[in-house]
Amino acid sequence: MVLNRFICGVPVFVRMQASCFLYVSEKNAIFARCVMEKFEVHILGCGSALPTTRHFPASQVLNVREKLFMIDCGEGAQLQFRKSKLKFSRLNHVFISHLHGDHCFGLFGLISTLNLLGRTAELHISSPQGLEELMGPMLDFFNKQMSYRVVFHEFGTRKPELIYKDRSLTVTTIPLCHRMPACGFLFAEKPRPNHIIREMVDFYGVPVHELNRIKNGADYRTAEGELIPNARLTRPAELPRRYAYCSDTVPLDSVVEQVRGVDLLFHEATFADEDAARARETFHTTASQAASVACRAEVKRLLIGHFSARYEDESVLLDEARSVFPSTQLARETLSFPV
Repeated sequence: MVLNRFICGVPVFVRMQASCFLYVSEKNAIFARCVMEKFEVHILGCGSALPTTRHFPASQVLNVREKLFMIDCGEGAQLQFRKSKLKFSRLNHVFISHLHGDHCFGLFGLISTLNLLGRTAELHISSPQGLEELMGPMLDFFNKQMSYRVVFHEFGTRKPELIYKDRSLTVTTIPLCHRMPACGFLFAEKPRPNHIIREMVDFYGVPVHELNRIKNGADYRTAEGELIPNARLTRPAELPRRYAYCSDTVPLDSVVEQVRGVDLLFHEATFADEDAARARETFHTTASQAASVACRAEVKRLLIGHFSARYEDESVLLDEARSVFPSTQLARETLSFPV
């Protein structure tokens, strides 16, 4: 949508885009006044291995500026994807934490459905070693006429690895300790350039070709030789946001260090304190242990999930976690949480 306006007596055109207003003057200068762009987590499933009527197995979708990234893909993930009113066409990357069935059994159905929909864009799936070997024969048998290519990427699980990057985001693995090789994922926005203060740029008559330099921190020297400091022409960009996903694992000091200060931490909380022995036996975490990780890492908010089927009411898990870290929420299917 385009609106005509006058700002300070100068005719401009205001072109409205998603979460951003672009001001275009007669001099073709473009100024952006942006609100925080989308960075939110959609919960598709928050249960654990044993199916229940209350929860779907583990799966989430991270929406970063309308790019969708799936994290784990338990059975039924594609149904929850539709319920959450997300668009398959915007999903290009899937990250699998480990090869237990409740974290990857939904992949084949998702891949098949995308084929039926006539997808042509590649689908990239990142996982520990072994997934391509598992899925290759099934894809060859059931999807003989694939309309698109599935690209498998393997990562190691012993040390953090950068496994994805684009202009605005990086994804780094978080080594975990489970009964098989496993990693979580740290999604981090890249720092953005400063915002131009339109009125000050107009006041000093800054030419358009100088705007990128100024946004990236340069001062400006006028034709008369006056040096205008950058702080007078810009305001700081919003701080980069970070989301960490940790499931399945025992509580780890290394995780505390790697997720320190993140805006939102998802940490598995499979068991209550009374079942701590079972948590140790199965290499899982209790709710209070997950909260302790969040507290020690000084994260802003904690989201817990991967609930054992034994709990009819997960409020016991929430209460135990909040007793250690008050800024805790329960994951719930089809809910979304801003980062």
